[in-house]
Amino acid sequence: MKRTDCYDQNTNGIVVMVEPYSQTEQRNLVIYRILDANLDRAREGLRIIEEWCRFGLNNAQLTGECKGMRQELANWHTAELRAARNTLGDPGTDLTHPQEEQRANIKSLLQANFCRVEEAMRVLEEYGKLYNPNMGKALKQMRYRVYTLESNLMGYQRHQLLLRSHLYLVTSPTDKLLEIVEAALKGGLTLVQYRDKNVDDAVRLQQAQKLRQLCHTYNAIFIINDRVDIALAVDADGVHLGQQDMPIAVARQLLGPHRLIGRSTTNVDEMQRAIKEGADYIGVGPVYETPTKEGKPAAGLEYVSYVAKNCSIPWFAIGGIDPNNINDVIDAGAKRVAVVRGIMQAEQPTLVTQYFLSQLNRIQPDPDHPYVESNYYPDQW
Repeated sequence: MKRTDCYDQNTNGIVVMVEPYSQTEQRNLVIYRILDANLDRAREGLRIIEEWCRFGLNNAQLTGECKGMRQELANWHTAELRAARNTLGDPGTDLTHPQEEQRANIKSLLQANFCRVEEAMRVLEEYGKLYNPNMGKALKQMRYRVYTLESNLMGYQRHQLLLRSHLYLVTSPTDKLLEIVEAALKGGLTLVQYRDKNVDDAVRLQQAQKLRQLCHTYNAIFIINDRVDIALAVDADGVHLGQQDMPIAVARQLLGPHRLIGRSTTNVDEMQRAIKEGADYIGVGPVYETPTKEGKPAAGLEYVSYVAKNCSIPWFAIGGIDPNNINDVIDAGAKRVAVVRGIMQAEQPTLVTQYFLSQLNRIQPDPDHPYVESNYYPDQW
């Protein structure tokens, strides 16, 4: 390789600017190190996610998707890239952040590793174009697969937590909203719906944001009543729709396939239609007359009994249920109940929540029921 300032007879005296070989080699070495580090990062992150899919969820499909991507990455992880590794000379090995030192729960662990994988994939896609054009194309497609995997896994978690939730708190307006909801969450509540039809959107949005954070801190599902736009704005886990609200199909198109959609029902026809339209769960009631549904006649325990025998998706009896009548509702066939005043107006929301759960937990799940899962799902996702 000639120096860039030398005279070359073969070019008729024209000085040819040639990039020094050492500089090209050094650039390639840096690229190899970047690719090696990010292949390691992506494979490690996928393995962490895979282990939860395998041992935590016992889900062969999600496990297989993780394993497949790890193997594809391994094919790109050539000896040439590995040989460029310089761990001792890498200044990044000593860098850390306090958030990396702890994980609050499985959900935060998985989200952190999805972020790790997605960032690594983007780096591999861009620098891979300098190494091998096919690598950039392959890693771009794999990055989209990781996004899909994240949505599927987090959506799966929501549905499994829904199956395990027997008590559903529907909020009512109060100055102590956050205090009451947190007290119920401390009592073991895992499902909350924010419902307030009489406040401005600015207030509704602010309250929804605070409730969403509170619920996720306690590993609980957070649902917005009626408003798909608010649900999207605060990244809620889903919406609950009344009979006069938008069609489930439209809500699904807006929310995507992995958020939860519930529908209120008062009779058999509404139940069957909600199931057909793709609701994830339904409300069944009002079981008793209640000021929450002013002017609406009670559906009664007969409807509860019918749904218990004929509903193929999770359902919650709702309407006037309190500590004095919950066992009547359970005797009619309910395994899940939704409560408003029974908790929101209770002097001790934590204790009342625990009482409701103690009664509902006496019910043994039916292993033959179509939506009962037999796999192990730890309480602390």
